[in-house]
Amino acid sequence: MRTMEACQAIAKAVGERVIVATMGAMQAFDALGVAERRLSSVPLMGGAASLGLGLALAKPDVGVIVVDGDASLLMQFGGLVTVAENRPVSFTHVVIENGVQFAGVSALPTPGAGIVDFCGAALAAGYSRAESFSDVASFEAALPRLLAASGPTFVTLRVEAAPSRLGPSVPTPEVPDRQFERMRTEAEQLGVWYANR
Repeated sequence: MRTMEACQAIAKAVGERVIVATMGAMQAFDALGVAERRLSSVPLMGGAASLGLGLALAKPDVGVIVVDGDASLLMQFGGLVTVAENRPVSFTHVVIENGVQFAGVSALPTPGAGIVDFCGAALAAGYSRAESFSDVASFEAALPRLLAASGPTFVTLRVEAAPSRLGPSVPTPEVPDRQFERMRTEAEQLGVWYANR
């Protein structure tokens, strides 16, 4: 499975839910043209689950799908406990498990790749359920059931890492300022949507 395929399946099933995404998933949703009811966790790497929890607690009747990365989740691993303790009902936490940080850019190995049991950690933290998928067809078929379940629900998706496009001959580009302003702009738009629904 590829990140784009996973995000495409989520985009088809999202309905009126809010998507909170980070890293590669953010770029995939951009490419798919998913612009409404979105909040990008940038430059807050690792904060997607906490942002999603805040939205889920503020408006319990609005479902939240968090699309996280394995490296991002590791940065704020304790967030699993905070989510589980608050028991958001319509909260689905999807983790793109590709074993690298900055896939398709520098593709640095994620610490603990292939060792960390993310589903086991979510269950131990107190999530209601945790499932893992490695092919998009199975994930797509399970999505309606997962989204309808009383949460918090945790899902890992084993995906292929995009190869690095940076290296000695291609240096890291400077991150534009608009990337850092993105979360504020999306939060403002989401606030308007919440106020008018």
